[in-house]
Amino acid sequence: MTACAIEPPSAGSSGADDVVPAAGCVLTTDGAYAARLALDGDSWFPERWTLDGPEPYAVPLPGNQPEEPGTEVQPLGDGRVLIHRLVERRHAFALLYPTGPGTGELPLGAVECPEPGTRLTLLPPAPGGAQAYALAVGPRSSAVWLVAGGAFGPERLAEVPGRCSGGIWLDGTGRILALDRELGGRTKTVVVDLERGEISPLLQISERSDDRLLLADADSGLLLIASDAPSPGEERLGWGVLGSTLPVRFPECLRVPDCRVVPFAVQPGQVLMPENCAVALRIDGAFGTWVGTWRPVERQVTHLPAPGGWLTGSGLWTRDGVLRLPYATQETPCGVAELTAPRGETGSPEATGGTAGTSPSGGTRDTSVAGTTGTAEATGTTGFTRAAETRRVAGVTGNPVGATWGSPGDNGLEGPVRDGTATGAPGVSGVSRAAAEPVPPMPVVTRPVPLQQAPLSRLVTK
Repeated sequence: MTACAIEPPSAGSSGADDVVPAAGCVLTTDGAYAARLALDGDSWFPERWTLDGPEPYAVPLPGNQPEEPGTEVQPLGDGRVLIHRLVERRHAFALLYPTGPGTGELPLGAVECPEPGTRLTLLPPAPGGAQAYALAVGPRSSAVWLVAGGAFGPERLAEVPGRCSGGIWLDGTGRILALDRELGGRTKTVVVDLERGEISPLLQISERSDDRLLLADADSGLLLIASDAPSPGEERLGWGVLGSTLPVRFPECLRVPDCRVVPFAVQPGQVLMPENCAVALRIDGAFGTWVGTWRPVERQVTHLPAPGGWLTGSGLWTRDGVLRLPYATQETPCGVAELTAPRGETGSPEATGGTAGTSPSGGTRDTSVAGTTGTAEATGTTGFTRAAETRRVAGVTGNPVGATWGSPGDNGLEGPVRDGTATGAPGVSGVSRAAAEPVPPMPVVTRPVPLQQAPLSRLVTK
């Protein structure tokens, strides 16, 4: 009998790749198929789940010999499963599919990484499910490879200076990929155009902060961001909208004491309404792992028990706001639990717009930091460019205060502190500074454009 198993992380993983815990299985972007490495006794084997029928069912895809722990698998849109095996320094790829009682295997070729310290892993499933990609991270640069769906085996598409991690698709065609790049001691998110091999910056909240992109929704433009800008030395979870002039918001309700909070799914279909997108959170604490749901318009997180046997960290929202969580137990080796996100307390327009304050029930406070995010300009050419660096910090009164990010010896304002206020030169507080200087008028905020419809800017930097 097949036992429930959670896919372990690859051996030798370290650094930024360990920031986000490994999920128990991998789902296609449309939720039709899933794949995982399952355990039968002492033997690991790939398993494909079909989820778009009346009842979910699993198909084992064992090979001629057991797989190594940590072997990566990923479902494609046609139901075949990509497998990534490491043989010495060669990374071999093949497609698995059921053939009656056995398993068919179509070799795709291999990628060699001769440079010591290079690590190659699969990127998240691409939109459409016809192709699959991998990221090779070396000591000084990273490379994006097309490993399935190409014409002549694995193909190197782009090289990015620095060590990259993550991988978020920003469009519906599998062309625009966001990566978190570590360069010069700081981590910032950049965008790679896989068709042209061009690189441009996407996310920079401040020059001295580490900023990573965790999730993105192509319909609404909602971005889930991790950054230490509002609390130096402590990574916070925040949200923003691609192309918006509003600052990134860091809701206090997303800080769960002594727990790790990781978003893993965003509700699609909320065109031009990012604040209404439901977000699923994986929460790991001393008492185990459970599920949280949250919407940017709300001021609280709803905590829900995870279903027994949940393939931890995996799941998918439907357009109607139903969260589907795959699970496997002895009684139900292939199951999907469905949870509906409740509508919680809604904050005021000021709260959702990024100003600091408390909820009507005396709840949490938001910290807002204006930074640099990629915007889409109407030029019709390729690439992302930076937005204007307005650098605004919300003060305790809710009024924006003009601020620059300087060193402690500067006369300008420093970064935001824990309660959302800004500190400045000795003897000058954020509130008194705001009263002494005229406050610039708030910019006119335009509604975001869906990513698949947004033309890209002319400026591309490498």
